[in-house]
Amino acid sequence: MSRPGLDDIYRARERIRPFARRTPLLPSSWLAGLCGADVHLKLESLQVTHSFKIRGALNAIAALTAAAGPDFSVVTASAGNHGVALAYAAHVARVPVTIFTPANAPATKLRAIARHGATLHSTALDYDDAERRALAYAAEYGAMYVSPYNHPEVIAGAGTVGLEVVDELPDADTVLVPVGGGGLVSGIALAAKGARPGVRVVGVEAANNPVFARSLAAGAITHIDVLPTIADGLGGNLEPGSITFEIVRELVDDVIAVSESELREAIRGLAAHEHLIAEGAGAPAIAALMSGRVDVAGRRVVAIVSGANVDVGLLAEVFAEEDRP
Repeated sequence: MSRPGLDDIYRARERIRPFARRTPLLPSSWLAGLCGADVHLKLESLQVTHSFKIRGALNAIAALTAAAGPDFSVVTASAGNHGVALAYAAHVARVPVTIFTPANAPATKLRAIARHGATLHSTALDYDDAERRALAYAAEYGAMYVSPYNHPEVIAGAGTVGLEVVDELPDADTVLVPVGGGGLVSGIALAAKGARPGVRVVGVEAANNPVFARSLAAGAITHIDVLPTIADGLGGNLEPGSITFEIVRELVDDVIAVSESELREAIRGLAAHEHLIAEGAGAPAIAALMSGRVDVAGRRVVAIVSGANVDVGLLAEVFAEEDRP
């Protein structure tokens, strides 16, 4: 599988332009005061389907349609957001889609997948099990498997976030990006460093799912035991041979981890100070800034808020924690 280049990201931008939003890039005086930096928030939480995933899904479906014509179907595994995005993109293109998710995927994401007309199988034990089932389905029925991260067109679509950052804030010198399977950080690194080679790209993982930290330290993709995390969209192991590993190893300057309590504090902070809703997987960059785990003093920083699809009950629980003794 070949990795995408900057030209692929520019093509993705044109493909998805009619359907995806150009999301706001807004200054945060709250985080600027905490960090001693000029901080801007890239709000993919306000994207269509409320996560950045729609960019890659739209681009992948458009590319497959151009290559295979109208008569094909797609299948994927997802913790939720990619499933919502692929269901939406397939609905727009009138392509049949089947989606496998963990049984404990957030209800708000499962409802959205079903609402867009996808065939949903939500009985997997975890993300890794959902991925195994989806790959088996693809082999048995001849459906096109569209990985949430290990797919050139998905990565290129995600890279359009980086193009928008560089277009609107060309002197940004640091970009903080949530990391699960690495599709978003890979796309942003390819786009941002392709346009401005000196920009620093930092990936932020959930400490309960440190697949990149472990794999980078080992020099190869390494299987980990995934622990429960509020950043459910970041959970799971990497596919063997995932192209995101090599892209991250080559282009991402650092990968750091934030704890569960720091993720929860970031969700509360965004709501209290910016009046924004973020899911756990959308908040790692904010958690890194609030906790001081990355030194950005004096820099011009962009923090990606990558999604907002969180169940109301969980959100209420996180907000209530602030009042506990």
